[in-house]
Amino acid sequence: MAFLALRDVTVEFPIYQGSSRSLKKAIVASSTGGNLARDALDRVQVRALDGLTLDIADGDRVGLIGPNGSGKTTLLKVLGGVYEPSRGQMLSSGRVSSLLDVSLGLNPEATGRENIVLRGMYMGIRPRDMRPRIEDVAAFTELGPYLDMPVRTYSAGMMIRLAFATSTCIPPDVLLMDEWLAAGDAHFLEKAQRRMEDFVRRSSIMVLASHSMDLLKRWCNKGVYIRHGKLIAYEAIDAVIAIYQEQRQR
Repeated sequence: MAFLALRDVTVEFPIYQGSSRSLKKAIVASSTGGNLARDALDRVQVRALDGLTLDIADGDRVGLIGPNGSGKTTLLKVLGGVYEPSRGQMLSSGRVSSLLDVSLGLNPEATGRENIVLRGMYMGIRPRDMRPRIEDVAAFTELGPYLDMPVRTYSAGMMIRLAFATSTCIPPDVLLMDEWLAAGDAHFLEKAQRRMEDFVRRSSIMVLASHSMDLLKRWCNKGVYIRHGKLIAYEAIDAVIAIYQEQRQR
């Protein structure tokens, strides 16, 4: 069974030029939302997450709510294994797919077909399991003979098609998303939306960060409200949205 668990997780980023007065002012004026502190070496630390404890179980669809800079993307990257906690512990079970940047894992010098396997390896899928899916992915992209050309020759829209089709060819146990994915031009978008909806339904756990309350209500049963890196609320999605909206009006 898939699960995600955080135990008193804190993530801090040291600012090595933190002694600069202008830099400190810039950090304070930015929308990081994190807490500023100093470490033993007198470096400025940005605390992006501050003592989070969460349990996300099989079947949960969790919406991450909070203003820009609240720590939502940092939390997704901790759940996806991109960031190690500075303190605390992250536990997980199940294959995780992070749709935070679908272009990661692509080699511009390799062909489209070769990149299908490479992107699969980045997602933790063995080449022998990915190769039988190449033709299905190729058909979905509608890129035709371009699939036998180096990816560096692709337009941005072609790159998105290849990356999206590859990233969604095998449903994961745990799906992590930063905003709902828009995949390329209008012709491709409708087909991509149908594929994404099926991809979400077939995953065991989904964690989605979004500013769209309607989208979160549609897809999520639970909500996590984060502010300044701290957990404010974790309960039913409607209740968390209500808490968030009430606090915004104060």
